Amino acid sequence: MESLDWIVLLGTLLTIVGYGSWKTRGSKNVHDFIQGGNEAKWWTIGLSVMATQASAITFLSTPGQAFNDGMGFVQFYFGVPIAMIIICMVFIPLYHRLKVYTAYEFLENRFDLKTRSLTAMLFLIQRGLAAGITIYAPAIILSAVLGWNLNILNIIIGVLVIIYTVSGGTKAVSMTQKHQMAVIFTGMFIAFFLIISYLPENITFTKALDIAGASGKMDILDFSFNLENRYTVWSGLIGGTFLALSYFGTDQSQVQRYLSGKSVKEMQMGLIFNGLLKVPMQFFILLVGVMVFVFYEFNESPINFNPAAEKTILNSDYAQDYKALENEQNIIFNNKQELINSYIETKDENYVKDIALANKADKENRDAAKVLIQKAASDKVISVETNDKDYVFIHFILNNLPRGLIGLLLAVILSAAMSSTASELNALASTTTMDLYKRSIVKNKDENHYLNATKWFTLAWGILAIIIASIAYLADNLIQLVNIIGSIFYGNVLGIFLLAFFFKFVKANAVFIAALITQAIIIVGWWYDWMPYLWLNLFGCFLVISFASLIQIMKKSNEKITSK
Repeated sequence: MESLDWIVLLGTLLTIVGYGSWKTRGSKNVHDFIQGGNEAKWWTIGLSVMATQASAITFLSTPGQAFNDGMGFVQFYFGVPIAMIIICMVFIPLYHRLKVYTAYEFLENRFDLKTRSLTAMLFLIQRGLAAGITIYAPAIILSAVLGWNLNILNIIIGVLVIIYTVSGGTKAVSMTQKHQMAVIFTGMFIAFFLIISYLPENITFTKALDIAGASGKMDILDFSFNLENRYTVWSGLIGGTFLALSYFGTDQSQVQRYLSGKSVKEMQMGLIFNGLLKVPMQFFILLVGVMVFVFYEFNESPINFNPAAEKTILNSDYAQDYKALENEQNIIFNNKQELINSYIETKDENYVKDIALANKADKENRDAAKVLIQKAASDKVISVETNDKDYVFIHFILNNLPRGLIGLLLAVILSAAMSSTASELNALASTTTMDLYKRSIVKNKDENHYLNATKWFTLAWGILAIIIASIAYLADNLIQLVNIIGSIFYGNVLGIFLLAFFFKFVKANAVFIAALITQAIIIVGWWYDWMPYLWLNLFGCFLVISFASLIQIMKKSNEKITSK
């Protein structure tokens, strides 16, 4: 990185943190700190909700996901607009009428304290883990690519977030997220148009789409009912709807964003805005990844995008074998270029099959390289990430963008990490204070006491997130890892809320027992890979509703028998 990149990067981040801290300093009470004084307008709510979900993982992993697997991942988000409508009609009016600070307060009103506490703890577990990952994701990749110390990066990201989140609470989070989203959208649009401009002169955007289509990257919709396919229209519409309902309707990191709205109408408009923009935004980010794929059809790429993996293999006994694979990669690359140019000139569909075969050879060669890297890492008894999806986009940024813009795109990644982490810490602290500390541990204190407690819990969760980030390990793909963690817990939590809303005959004890049984079954099901993780949301929701209803019916039957 050049001096100009450092100036842009540090200037952007410090301006956002400084402005957010200064503008929102001095919360007078818990209401101001947790709900921002209920002053947020609909566009602030919409951007804040979007920024909370669109973490650095989105902007690092999603382009890499598209580079490898194409546009099909967009189906994951098909349930979001449906979920937004349901939340606007059911959840928001109820939360507003009850004047709750957290989503879980409602559960005590409907059931009892232990059900509220259990659901809050399920949230704290999964969101606490996710907060660590949202810090770790950009840190591990930037450390590998730029040579920065991983733990120092974890600390820098965590400390920057803690500063303004402790200082200003929800208002600071929402205000900084507006600026962060502006930086993110600006950076991604610039990157997209630069990628198009870097393609050969005879390759227009339309031709680039043709090349991507011939390579199987533009297969957006999959209507199959095959459970082996992780992303289909049905998994998106059904599993995705249940995941989005759980996330936006019951996850405090999102609920807190729209509970800060001035009115029910502002909250609803903010969520509808998010629902309308979410799928196009994810489509665009995936399209950026597809264009990166097309770019590397005309420009040579490393056989593995993770520089740490490449360094490991080149300093091992397998270096010559790896170089042989690199030579094979060059042959495949040249062959693909000839096929693609012939296809563009003639539009002969026969070339599509040949391009697919060339891409298959490319993938097999890259997989062979991963096997060698794993062997080298095992020999040295070290851990190296062989799956390089998350490194594709950052590799393109650092090796192809002009000076200054590299700093801007790195600011995009770090801004996204900070925006998501801030929302998570804010929600974790609020839930800890209102659902556990104030309700069950230290009762009947004044407002100032609980305001300070919330700030201290924000600091504590921030430190814990940094610790989790420092001991985390990469999964197959970071964006999938976050969604897998959510899917393990969200279905159960959503089922509890649906029982509260619609199953009036079910009482507290039945729900509490059903939730414990369901969570155990879901964890076992995930561990033994019973189904694609998206379906765990529907499965968990169905289980807890079924178990709770059955337990309640059995209890009533026993009471009738006993009374006789």
